[in-house]
Amino acid sequence: MTQIITALSEISDRYEALFVDLWGCVHNGKKAIPSAVEALVSYRQRGGAVILVTNSPRSRHGVAKQLEFFEIPKDAYDDIASSGDSARSAMFRGVVGEKVWFMGQEHDLPFFEPLNILENPTEITRVPFEEAEGIVCCGPEDPHAEPDVYRPQLLFAKQKGMKLLCANPDIVVDRGETREFCAGAVAQLYTEMGGESLYFGKPHPPIYDLARRRLSEHRKGVPDAGILAIGDGPATDIRGAMGEDIDSLFITGGLARAETKTSQGPDADALKDYIAKEMINPSFAMGTLS
Repeated sequence: MTQIITALSEISDRYEALFVDLWGCVHNGKKAIPSAVEALVSYRQRGGAVILVTNSPRSRHGVAKQLEFFEIPKDAYDDIASSGDSARSAMFRGVVGEKVWFMGQEHDLPFFEPLNILENPTEITRVPFEEAEGIVCCGPEDPHAEPDVYRPQLLFAKQKGMKLLCANPDIVVDRGETREFCAGAVAQLYTEMGGESLYFGKPHPPIYDLARRRLSEHRKGVPDAGILAIGDGPATDIRGAMGEDIDSLFITGGLARAETKTSQGPDADALKDYIAKEMINPSFAMGTLS
C-alpha cells in the first residue's frame, strides 16, 4: 500500500541514493521548484547520493547547462543519466542505420555531435525522409500538435521497415501550465501502427543501467534496496522503478495533479483510484518534492 508523506526527510534515511526525475519534480520546464532543490541539497549534506535520471534527449552536459539556466545548483546532485546519452550511444552503434531522418527542433541538433566513447562508431548522416534508412526522433517539430499529423510519414516508414529511435519516451510534459507532446507520443503512435520503436529512457532498462554506472562513480556497492526512485510519471518513473525492483516516490503534483486532486498533497481516495487505474504500485506519494 502506498504511504502518503509530506517531506522526503521522513523516509530518506532508509536510502543511500536517489534516482530523481527532473521535469515535474525538480523544475517545471521554466524554473526550478525551490522546495525540491532544498530537499536534494539537504539529502546530499546528510551523506546521500543523487543521480538525476531524465528522459531528456540532451546529453548529461546539455542537461547540466539547462539546470544552470534554471538556477538549480550543482550541490543538488552528484551526476546525471539522460535518455539522450543512452539513445545517442545506440544511434552511433548503427541501430537505425547510417542515413537517418531527424524529427525534432533546432535545439535538439547537438544529439548528432560525435560521441567519443565508442570505437569505430557508425557514421551518421541526416537525409531527407525519402532517402532515410531509419528515424531519429527527439520530439515533434511542433510539440503542441497532435502526433497524428505524422501518420502519413510513419505509414510510409512502416512499409519500408524503418526503425524509429525514440530519444525521449515521455508522452507529455507540462511546461509551466502548458502541456506539450514528447517523442514518446510519436513512438507510441508508430508502434500502434505496427512500426518498430526503440526506447532508451524510462521505463526501459538501458537508462537504469546507465544510472547505476553513474552512481558507482560516486558511491560503490549501493544495492537496489538502497535506491529510491522519485518521479511524477506513472508510466515512466514509477513503472520503471517497479521493473527494476526499486522503491519509488510518486510526485502527484506533476502530471497527475488533477487526477489525484493534489493541492498540498494528494487526496487519499483519488490517489488510490488513480494507482489502480494506472496499475502502478509506488512505495510512497507526496504532492511536491520537499
